[in-house]
Amino acid sequence: MSESSGFLHEGRAYGLLAAAGLRVPRHGFLEMEGLPFAPGEPVVLKGIADQLWHKSDRGAVHFGAYDVPALKAEAAAMRLRVPEHPWIGGLVCEKVAFKRLAGLPTEALVSLKRDPEAGWLVVCGIGGLQADAWAALAPPLLWPIALTTPEQALEELRAHWLGRTWLGLQRGTEALTDEARLLAFLQGLWRAVEGLEREGVTLLELNPIVLDSEGLPTALDGVGTTGAEAPARPATPDPAWYRALLNPGSLVLAGVSSREGTVGRIILENLRRSSLPPGALRLIKPGTTEFLGLPCLESVAELASAPTDQLILSLPAHQTLEAVEQLCRQGGGATVVYLVAGGLGDGADTEGLGQRLVACLDAHRRAGQWTPALVGPNGLGLFSPDQALNTLFIPDDKLPLKARPGHVALLSQSGAFLITRLSRRSELGLRAAVAIGNQMDLRCSDFLQGFGGDPAVEVVGAYLEGFAPGDLQATARAIRALRQSGHRVLLYKGGRSQEGMAAASSHTGALAGDHALQASVLRRAGGMLAERMEAFDAALAWLGAYPKGRPHSVAIMTNAGFESVASADLLGGPCHGSRLTEAEVGALTATLGTHGLSGLVSPRLPLDLTPMADEAAYLDSARLLLRTEADVVVLGLVPLTKRLDTSDPAAYGAFAAALAALAREHGKWVGVAVEGGPLFDAYRQALREAGLPVFLSMEEALEGLRLIASEV
Repeated sequence: MSESSGFLHEGRAYGLLAAAGLRVPRHGFLEMEGLPFAPGEPVVLKGIADQLWHKSDRGAVHFGAYDVPALKAEAAAMRLRVPEHPWIGGLVCEKVAFKRLAGLPTEALVSLKRDPEAGWLVVCGIGGLQADAWAALAPPLLWPIALTTPEQALEELRAHWLGRTWLGLQRGTEALTDEARLLAFLQGLWRAVEGLEREGVTLLELNPIVLDSEGLPTALDGVGTTGAEAPARPATPDPAWYRALLNPGSLVLAGVSSREGTVGRIILENLRRSSLPPGALRLIKPGTTEFLGLPCLESVAELASAPTDQLILSLPAHQTLEAVEQLCRQGGGATVVYLVAGGLGDGADTEGLGQRLVACLDAHRRAGQWTPALVGPNGLGLFSPDQALNTLFIPDDKLPLKARPGHVALLSQSGAFLITRLSRRSELGLRAAVAIGNQMDLRCSDFLQGFGGDPAVEVVGAYLEGFAPGDLQATARAIRALRQSGHRVLLYKGGRSQEGMAAASSHTGALAGDHALQASVLRRAGGMLAERMEAFDAALAWLGAYPKGRPHSVAIMTNAGFESVASADLLGGPCHGSRLTEAEVGALTATLGTHGLSGLVSPRLPLDLTPMADEAAYLDSARLLLRTEADVVVLGLVPLTKRLDTSDPAAYGAFAAALAALAREHGKWVGVAVEGGPLFDAYRQALREAGLPVFLSMEEALEGLRLIASEV
C-alpha cells in the first residue's frame, strides 16, 4: 500500500476516530492478515486510492459477503476503474445496520476542519447524498472548538432539524438515540481534534454518520487532507504604542502643505486645538525650520536624536514606505506611526509597496531590533478626548468634536463609519475613537487588548470588514478576555454578501472571509453582533449611557397609541414587557387620577398616557414604574402635543434633568424616543445632554435593547 502525503484516506481516518473513542465499523485492508470478519458475513469493500474522494461515483464501493478471493478480484477490478488515482488498497468494512425514518433525513455530515482564520471547527448538519440540498433548508451548525464545549454543542444540536429527528422531537416520530449517546459522541469529536492536530490533519469529512442499532453515531466514510502547520502570526509590536497613540506627550506630523484645505493642513488645524503639552507638536518639512509658528525637522532622520511618541505620516505611498524604512534603519524615532495614505497593500498598490513594508517590520522584530508600531495604512485618524486630540482629516466646520471623556472606545476599519457615528452621537463619552485602516501592522485584536488594559474603557464598539491573516482567532480571544473582565463588546461586521466582501476588499484591503463562520466565532466569544447598522447605533446609545446591567424586563410609557401597540409587538423573548402587580396597578391608578387622566388612560403596560399627559405626569409615572420589576423604562414622546413644552429650553432642560436623576436614583435604565421632525432636534439634544439615550423611534430604542439582551 502507498498513500499521498496530502490525502487522508478512510482507513487512516477510522484509526484516528477510534483512538478518540468514537464508534467506527470493524475494518481492515485485504492485504492484511487476520481480518475481523467471519466467512459469509455481510461486508462493504471500498477501493482506497489517492485523492479518490467520492468512491461510489467511480464504482469503488461493493456490497457482498466476506470471501477473500472474491473480494480481491473485485478490488482488482476497482483499481482498473480509477487508473488516474494511485492505488492504496482494498478496505473491507463491517456492513452497519442503522436506523432510518420514512420521509425524514437521519444521516449526518460532520466535518472537522482547521480553518486558517478560526482555528479548529466542527461543522455538523444533515448528510447523505443530498447533503447540499438539505443544507439550504437546515443550515449546518458551526462549532469553533476553542469557543464551544460539547455540552453547548449538544444544546444547539437538540434544536436543529437533525437533532430533533434523532431525539424523536419531530412530530409523530420516535427517538433513535438519546442525549447521553450524543454527548459522548460530541466529546469524542473534541478529543479527535487533538489527535488530528498532532498528525498534521487539516480536514476530516465524515459523511454519512448514521445511528447504529444501539443508537451510537457511527461514521460510514471518512476522508480528508493533511498539510503544513498553520502560519505563525508576525511578531507583535511593543505595547507602549497604546499610550503613545491615545495620550502622546509629543507628536510629529509629516506632509503639511502651504495650501489650505489639504489633508495635512486639516490634520494640523485639528491638532492645534488639542491640549498637547507646550512645545509637543513639531512638523517635518524639508528646507524649513519653522512653519505656521511650529518648529520643523528636515526628515525623520532627525527623530533618531529627538524621538516622538507619535508620528503621523500624511505622505504619498512611496514616501510613507521610505520614512518607515528609515526609522527602522536608524533604530528609533517614534513609538507609534499613523499612516494616512492608501496605496500600500491595497488595490492601488501595483508595485508591492505593502509587501515591502511588512517584510521590513517583520525582519526587524524577529531579529529583536527596534521597530515602530504602525496604524493603517489608509487611516482617517483618531479622536482622544483626554487631550482633545483630533488627528482626523475632517475640518472642524464639518465635524465639531467636543472633548467628552467617557467609557466608550470606538474602533473602525472604515473611517467614514467612524466619523458618521461621531457626528450622529456627539453626546457619547469617549475614551477613544480610532480608524484603524488596513491593519498592516496593528490589528483589531491589538486594539481590543489595548482597550482591555485601559481602566477608562467599559464599552467597546467596533466596525469590522475583514480580518488580517490569523486575526479572527486573536480577535475572538481578545473579545472573550474583555467579556471576562466585565467589558461590553458591540460589533457590526460588514462584507457579509459576495458583493459586500468584494467592496470591503477594494475599500480597505481587508481580507473578508465567510460571514457565517466569522459571525459564529464573534458571537461565541461574547460579542454583540448587530445585523443592522441601526441596531448597532441604538445599542451604542444605550451602552454609552449605561455600561452595566442587562435589559430583561421593559416598561413602556408613551403618549401615542401607535407607539404602545408597536412596542407590544416588538417585545418578547429575552427582552420582554414587564408586568404590574395588583398593588402597582392601584398605585398607577392613583397617580393617573392626580394628573386628571382617570378615565382617559388604562393603568396597564404598555402605558398610553395619551396626548393629555404633561411632563409632571411622565415623571410621576416613570418614578412609579422604576419601582417595579422593570429593568428599563422607555418613554415615547410625540412632541407635537401642546401639553409638552418643546419651545422653552429651560423647561425641557429641567424635564430632561429630572428624568436623568430618576435613572440615577433607581439605578435603572431610562431612554427616550422622540418621534418628531427636525423642529425638535434641540429638544432631543437637551435630553442627550442630560445623559439619556435618545432615539428617533420606539422601534429603534427597542431594537438596541433586544441586541443587548441577546449578549452571551
